[in-house]
Amino acid sequence: MTRVHTKRRADAPAGFFEAEAAGLRWLAEAGGARVVEVLAVEPGRIDLAALAIDRPTALHARALGGDLAVTHDAGARAFGVPPGDWAGPTFIGNQRLSTRTEGWPAWGAFYCAERVVPYAERAAERGAIGGSDLRLLREACDRLASGDLDDGEPAARLHGDLWNGNVQWTADGAVLIDPAASGGHRETDLAMLALFGCPHLAEVYAGYRAQHPLRPGWEDRIGLHQLHPLAVHAASHGPTYAPPLVAAARSVLDLPAAPGG
Repeated sequence: MTRVHTKRRADAPAGFFEAEAAGLRWLAEAGGARVVEVLAVEPGRIDLAALAIDRPTALHARALGGDLAVTHDAGARAFGVPPGDWAGPTFIGNQRLSTRTEGWPAWGAFYCAERVVPYAERAAERGAIGGSDLRLLREACDRLASGDLDDGEPAARLHGDLWNGNVQWTADGAVLIDPAASGGHRETDLAMLALFGCPHLAEVYAGYRAQHPLRPGWEDRIGLHQLHPLAVHAASHGPTYAPPLVAAARSVLDLPAAPGG
């Protein structure tokens, strides 16, 4: 008999758990990284298969990397597209996540306008970032919007909130939970794994690259792809996240242009 883990929120926004369920099912359809099974969902509640947590191993980490590449390779119709046929709101943490997919010439313009600027503006409104730091962040966003860093990668099927807490380790390997699933750049998920640390991260990366090689210089672009989660955290949790957000913005300005960018 399947054990059940139930999550409830009486104050959950409309569509909150339904979006989570849609994201999990969309990721599962890719046949790559394992995700927690959705048993039932309704407003304010989601029932998931309970997981028996175990120690992470290097072998399981390498397998996660390869499986994550398979998930990404399943693709998405466009950058920013919501999971599957889900037409409701989407979220990252408690923040709304845009599903606008039209009007962007390439990934950089989308990422700037829909994944960085809205959260940076909220962070500035609450006093988490300002002055020369905010100007530097805007300069980095201007470079993104210019297309200078676009590499022609098609939209990948992203987990979207892939920090270490959303990777659960079991005796059978890693299982992903709590997605903010959408179409995006594959390196964004990889960069988020590095943001707060992930056990055996080098093995995750090795497994990923064995399945899907990454464009040279991907390590240097980790800061670029951390702009989104860091801006979300600055908007949600305040000035503690301003220094790493500024450091990530500075790293963007130091990057060489992408071939053809």
